[in-house]
Amino acid sequence: MVEFVLERAGYWAIICLMMIGLYIAFSAENLIKRLVGLSIFQTTICLFYVSLAKVSGGTAPILLPEDTPYHSDPVHDGVNGPDSLLAATGERFADLHHAYSNPLPHVLMLTAIVVGVATLSLGLALIVRIREAYGTIEADEVREIDMQTALAQELEADKDIKEASA
Repeated sequence: MVEFVLERAGYWAIICLMMIGLYIAFSAENLIKRLVGLSIFQTTICLFYVSLAKVSGGTAPILLPEDTPYHSDPVHDGVNGPDSLLAATGERFADLHHAYSNPLPHVLMLTAIVVGVATLSLGLALIVRIREAYGTIEADEVREIDMQTALAQELEADKDIKEASA
């Protein structure tokens, strides 16, 4: 059991960071701290997916000469060099000499990073507007001001209804 946990120490660290970010996002009353927690959570998700895509001993997904069909014979059936790759069928790539890493998770996480930066910048812009409108960035104070405004509007509406009926 101890070996199981220690072999996956990196994943446990990522999960702990993820839970810390989630806790900050839910428990903080300061809106900027909430955004920081959300960013920590998003970053650890990207780190988790990239760590899953890591192949031990893997190389970049660029086909090396040893793995290409007819690598010992540069000219085969009248087809030269890179064109032999076009002529080859998928069955010829079954016995690869090198392990290749899948680039798709890395590309998806680059996209997620861009979305995360855009979300963070939009959130910060909204916080600036909230600060201008309410004079605070504490969520409980903003809620209190909203409740007072709603109660004042309701009393005003009740007063208008009573004056209209009289």
